[in-house]
Amino acid sequence: MVAFSRRRGVTLMEMLIVVGIVSALFAVASPLLMQANRQFILNRTRVEMQQEARAVMYVITRNLRQATAASIVIGRADSAQPFYSKITFTKRQGTPMEFEQQGTTLYQVIGSSRRPLSKNLKYLAFTFPRSDEMGIISVSLTMEKNIFEGRSKALHMASEKVRVMND
Repeated sequence: MVAFSRRRGVTLMEMLIVVGIVSALFAVASPLLMQANRQFILNRTRVEMQQEARAVMYVITRNLRQATAASIVIGRADSAQPFYSKITFTKRQGTPMEFEQQGTTLYQVIGSSRRPLSKNLKYLAFTFPRSDEMGIISVSLTMEKNIFEGRSKALHMASEKVRVMND
C-alpha cells in the first residue's frame, strides 16, 4: 500500500526557487526583446523611407521631363534654405511648377496650389551636371526620420539625372 500525502500548496522554498528562475529568465530575455524591437523599428523605418523617397523622386522626375528647358531656374526659397533646394519651371502645357525645400518639408507648387510631398526631407539639390548641357538635371535628396532614443535614420537617394524632353 502506498500512502498518499494530503499536502496541498507549495512550500516557501519551492516558491523562492520558482521566483528565482522566472527572474533569471526575465533578466536574460529583456535585453533580447529590446534589441529585437529596435531592429524591427529600424527596418520598418528604412522601408518607409525608401518608399517615400521613391515616390518623391518619381513625382519630381516625371514633372521635370515635361519641363521646357528654357524655363528652368534653380535657386533657393530664402536665405535660410540650402543652395539649389528649389527648382522652378514651366511644363510644356504652360503650367508653372516648382519644387522647394522649407525646413524638413518638400513642397510641390502647381500654379497657386501648394502641397507637401514629404515632411522627412534632410537635403535636396537640383544641379546641372554639365555646364554645356542645360537639358539634363541631377536630383539628389536625403530623407531623415527620428526612430528611438533620440536617434535618427537617414537615407540618401542616389542622384538621378533627368533629361528634359522639351529642349
